[in-house]
Amino acid sequence: MSRPAWPPRVTVVEVGPRDGLQNEASTIPIDARIRFVNELAAAGLPVVEAAAFVSPRWVPQMAGAEAVAAGITRRKGTIYRALVPNLKGLEAARRSAFTEIAIFAAASETFSQQNINRSIADSLAVYAEVCRGALDAGLRVRAYLSTAFGCPYEGLVPAARVAELSERLLGMGAFEVAVSDTIGIAHPGQVLDLLDVVAQRLPLARVALHFHDTRGMAIANVWAALSAGIATFDASAGGLGGCPYAPGAAGNLATEDLIYLLDGLGIAHGVSLDGVVAASRALAAHLDHPLPSRVYQAVQSSRR
Repeated sequence: MSRPAWPPRVTVVEVGPRDGLQNEASTIPIDARIRFVNELAAAGLPVVEAAAFVSPRWVPQMAGAEAVAAGITRRKGTIYRALVPNLKGLEAARRSAFTEIAIFAAASETFSQQNINRSIADSLAVYAEVCRGALDAGLRVRAYLSTAFGCPYEGLVPAARVAELSERLLGMGAFEVAVSDTIGIAHPGQVLDLLDVVAQRLPLARVALHFHDTRGMAIANVWAALSAGIATFDASAGGLGGCPYAPGAAGNLATEDLIYLLDGLGIAHGVSLDGVVAASRALAAHLDHPLPSRVYQAVQSSRR
């Protein structure tokens, strides 16, 4: 049987220390967050989103971002990235010696208002300033586009809008757009349909995908996206995550599950599955619930 022309290598972007922890009910100690970042980097993850310079009033789990940044051991070969909402966040990221930042726009007007209290147009105006400031300072910028497959308030989001906004984010200076399934509603057919539309406006080499597993489709969606040539995927160790502004959204695609899939397909990635499991295990001691990653659970069961 012939196989799809999968990319020979995939970049795994680890978002556990930021997106994974932002929806936790428990407050994770700073030293545990530092250890989490260090162990994920030691596992060979090429990109670790380590912090978010957002208001602790709105996202208390991200309080202490500068302390986390000061405490981590910068590993050669790992890019450490921080999420920033505005110029104030950019300055904090610069003080903390981050070389890359991420901005987060929405494809749904209602979600944009709920998430950052700005319209899409207003948010893009702010992010244009952030991009200029970051690029002038020598920092690279990655963009998220949330609710690209569906919105908890508006339902289906038109693919043409996703393509247009992705193109605009690249035009501001972002090197990559992470097209995000914020509420875990996407299915493989929708993934392929959306990528067909997006590919008419920008090269898919500059598109990453960010899946949540609310409906158990994250790995199936990765399979579909690989067949379309996508070679960058976000994932969260242990399957941690969710979104405080997306009711019912479950955790992110688990890093362990993604690595297991890529290993089975023979696609290179450079990440140690055992190392990611160890990082997840250490963090699990600080949580009030089990980790949802199926592969993590299987490895833990085999140790008993």
